[in-house]
Amino acid sequence: MGCAQSIHASESREVYHSGNEAEDAPGPAAPPLQPGGPRLPPGHTTAASARSCGCSLVESEPSGGSGNGNTVAVADIQFGPMRFHPDQLQVLLVFPKEDKQCNGFCRACEKAGFKCTVIKEAQTALACFLDKHHDVIIIDHRNPQQLDGEVLCRSIRSSELSENTVIVGVVRRAVREESSVMSLIEAGFTRRYVENPSAMACYNELLQMEFGLVRPQLKLRACNSMFTALEKSQEAIEITSEDHIVQYANPAFETTMGYESGELIGKDLAEVPVNEKKADLLDTINSCIRIGKEWQGICSAKEKNGDNVQQNVKILPVIGQGGKIRHYVSIVRACNGNNKATKIAECVQSDTHTDNQSGKHNDRRKSSLDVRTAASRTSKVSSQRRRSSMARIHSMKIEAPITKAINIISAAQESSPMPVTEALDRVLEILRTTELYSPQFDAKDDDPHAIDLVGGLMSDVFRRPSRNEYVLSTKNLQQVSSSVITPTSLHDIPSQITQAMENEESWDFDIFELEAATHKRPLIYLGLKIFARFGVCEVLKCSETTLRSWMQIIEANYHASNPYHNSTHSADVLHATAYFLCKERIKQTLDPLDEVTTLIAATVHDLDHPGRTNSFLCNAGSELAILYNDTAVLERHHAALAFQLTTGDDKCNIFKNMERNDYRTLRQSIIDMVLATEMTKHFEHVNKFVNSINKPLAALEEDGETDKNQEAIITMPRTPDNRCLIKRMLIKCADVSNPCRPLEQCIEWAARISEEYFSQTDEEKRQDLPVVMPVFDRNTCSIPKSQISFIDYFITDMFAAWDDFVDLPELMQHLDNNFKYWKGLDEMKLRSLRPPPE
Repeated sequence: MGCAQSIHASESREVYHSGNEAEDAPGPAAPPLQPGGPRLPPGHTTAASARSCGCSLVESEPSGGSGNGNTVAVADIQFGPMRFHPDQLQVLLVFPKEDKQCNGFCRACEKAGFKCTVIKEAQTALACFLDKHHDVIIIDHRNPQQLDGEVLCRSIRSSELSENTVIVGVVRRAVREESSVMSLIEAGFTRRYVENPSAMACYNELLQMEFGLVRPQLKLRACNSMFTALEKSQEAIEITSEDHIVQYANPAFETTMGYESGELIGKDLAEVPVNEKKADLLDTINSCIRIGKEWQGICSAKEKNGDNVQQNVKILPVIGQGGKIRHYVSIVRACNGNNKATKIAECVQSDTHTDNQSGKHNDRRKSSLDVRTAASRTSKVSSQRRRSSMARIHSMKIEAPITKAINIISAAQESSPMPVTEALDRVLEILRTTELYSPQFDAKDDDPHAIDLVGGLMSDVFRRPSRNEYVLSTKNLQQVSSSVITPTSLHDIPSQITQAMENEESWDFDIFELEAATHKRPLIYLGLKIFARFGVCEVLKCSETTLRSWMQIIEANYHASNPYHNSTHSADVLHATAYFLCKERIKQTLDPLDEVTTLIAATVHDLDHPGRTNSFLCNAGSELAILYNDTAVLERHHAALAFQLTTGDDKCNIFKNMERNDYRTLRQSIIDMVLATEMTKHFEHVNKFVNSINKPLAALEEDGETDKNQEAIITMPRTPDNRCLIKRMLIKCADVSNPCRPLEQCIEWAARISEEYFSQTDEEKRQDLPVVMPVFDRNTCSIPKSQISFIDYFITDMFAAWDDFVDLPELMQHLDNNFKYWKGLDEMKLRSLRPPPE
């Protein structure tokens, strides 16, 4: 469903209350609501203000003592073998003015025992829904000039929270020809209600919605618990279509078959043992499952690497659409050896015996294959294949560390008791996943800012429609304008700029003062000064003229029109990088070439950034996303363009005099650091740094200050692998150090990144693209909440680890002060950057 344009609705603070039967008849668009206007029935209120985000709404409770016998009790819902008790239904009424229709639904909600909230404005309605997650939303679409119901519906549907929400559009009664409902369906409405203010008509409509629409949606929501159980189950489970095409496979099944997450969907893995005809086996299976019985036995499946593996499979048919068998659920246990196959066979026979004892499902076992017979029939071929595979594995001269670890654990399982064996099975399952260092995100349901930030920053692809191609505005590389005045040397700098850079070695250095003094070109001035301080020209063996030309073309390819990702951000990251490089621990660890590499990486790390996230580019089908296969799109582009610009013109090629080996080392390191700024690998980099550097150093320091330990403390971080981890961590911390800056700078950076995200959300709605971060709507977003979430989920742990290694008390104090500042604004229910003036 496409996303609508931003909604602009006038704010109303009026609280309505009415108990009269005299109501306004439907008619032309009503005039704007005036203070002291009509009021809603007792127990119902509107949102007092858009700033409240729906938090102060008073909701009607069912009238239990009315004595009219009309109150509907909330009954349990039966969903297959599952039974659950739903909460009281919540209904959101969005009516720009009180009239007979609005009051009719209010009274109907009270009669049905539903919670009812009334909102007058589209903007506040969206915020209220995101806060309360109503089951039913009824939108007045009779006067689109006063309230555009389709635009509001699209905005609500842009949130994943609305997936199971029933949205009803109230329309005028047709005077002439009946109009099509297709436009309402395309906007995201579930149902149309032709205006009828009768309380009984509204009541009947609500009851039909409850039993015909809402309850099925509640059952669909309950499916999430079942999928959670499937995802966490250690049993390998697969669901296929009647044509044996994979529709679902849980992580245990994917791991068993050697596939990545999602790779199996749409594949046909059906195979048969080598010594059995395919037709015979399929006939045996089909003779059972076509008549609704389960089948169990040994069959073969093909792993991703092409090997056939023997599996003990239980297949259960599931009735679907049209009363026909539409799905097959397969529960799989791999037979990796004779002992395991025997154990599985014994387990299966034990299950069969138990079922027969209980007298349940006896007929299901009659057509099942004898597992022992099937296992023995294929054991010779299987054993021969295993011996060949094992000989090939043991003859390998190259063995990855993870393979060694898995082999050690597997060997330990042979002589371990059952509880230990099962625990080690779980360890092996974890080790075989690809995301060893990335934690599972566990955001609170009531923290949409955290959910959107993590989802938007840590995924390359949200979902991409096949249309709408987004082309970067900087397809042609920027050349340096001849009219641009640049310094010929560090001694040829205006005094105002020199003064702005006086304290550039201090963490409290004000980059925005330099931005103003240089007319938004701070990178070349700050870059030349920092590069001179670190002797970059001497290390690279290039002239200051070449370095100046290089700095010019790099800054020219940053977009000054971006609120955040511009050359000022690059200069800020360069300043933080230089500050970290001057810390004693870093100076002991990195050599001069490391320092130069890190400074260059900081300078180019966001080169030609379009002011949009990777997810946006992938969703829009941009040229860059296609070029880089939707993976680390921007980071790969930044690194590639940096070398393209540098080596494409001899006048700015700062690498032209380097030794070949030094250049290769420098190039690999720059690319590695720029790619490390991509957020999808954030937790991997942080966890590797903690486990490979911080924890070993802490252990050495705890062992005592012996000469041997002191030497190890100095030399351990200097290994090539550890230096690589340190440089990644350094540039990552420099890249997102805004929350650790002095408060005024922190606020300015928060304003700039928020504006960039707002602009992206606006464009996503204009282009009908998926909205990657719905909370970053300029009309509803709480900037304090977004900053709190960003600090909580990305900054705190990373800077704590970096502080442990480098010792940065000043930064940590700023971080603590800034977090308290944002928290204070949030507790005051403010969504702005600053508190209102006293």
